Amino acid sequence: MSVKVLVDTNGLMVPAQHGIDIFAELRALGYDECVVPSAVRDELEALKAKVRGADRAALAVALRLLDRCATVEAPGRADDVIARLAKETGAAVLTNDAALRKRLKGEGVKTVFMRGRQKLAVE
Repeated sequence: MSVKVLVDTNGLMVPAQHGIDIFAELRALGYDECVVPSAVRDELEALKAKVRGADRAALAVALRLLDRCATVEAPGRADDVIARLAKETGAAVLTNDAALRKRLKGEGVKTVFMRGRQKLAVE
């Protein structure tokens, strides 16, 4: 049985922004399947016109990383979609978004987040 983690927009940007191999870190934490809702893909595409500089480079990396994750069709506002899917499937969520982490914690959903700018941790 695979152990899934839903990946948020900023989770996909961690490798370029902080040099963390999220896939190796997730495997070390026991997660063997990354899932990206289509809402996250759409959010990344929408950011293309808005970001500049280092964030633009991180966005380009994030878009390439989509190929390493399964995609599930789930349109809508990314945070809402992630919260709904996490509750429905029991999957953890990779995100550094403090507001989303707090929301998910209140709903009993495990989160994977960056700890110490060097690795990922589960809460």
